[in-house]
Amino acid sequence: MRAAVKSFLRHPTRRYLLIGLSVYILELGVIVVAQWLGASAIIAVALSFWLGVAVSFLLQKFITFRDTRLHHRVLLPQIIAVSMLILFNFGFTMVITGLLTNLLPAVVIRTIALGITTLWNFYLYQTHIFKTSEGPAR
Repeated sequence: MRAAVKSFLRHPTRRYLLIGLSVYILELGVIVVAQWLGASAIIAVALSFWLGVAVSFLLQKFITFRDTRLHHRVLLPQIIAVSMLILFNFGFTMVITGLLTNLLPAVVIRTIALGITTLWNFYLYQTHIFKTSEGPAR
């Protein structure tokens, strides 16, 4: 069993999806709790987005792509690139939320937006942001 789990987690795509699913569950919990406390769909999704981003960045960098480089010459460009991607993803998420808020629950809207951004995030993380000089992140 342990060997099967190790084999499964050997691939960055699988680690990315597992971490992403974990962060997704965290984000859904934030949405539900925020709305239970009286937050609007926009505020609840925004809160879940930013919390998810922080947790996801750390887990994706260190676990998914096994990028342990912390030198400022590596980390600063990564933070800038991820920040630009985050802002784009946040804008996209808020536009989708605004467009669909009268049609679907906030949890469903966030799921749709997250599914779409997951695809381009993985590509950019692997080929640009967490890429080492040896090639794509492993």
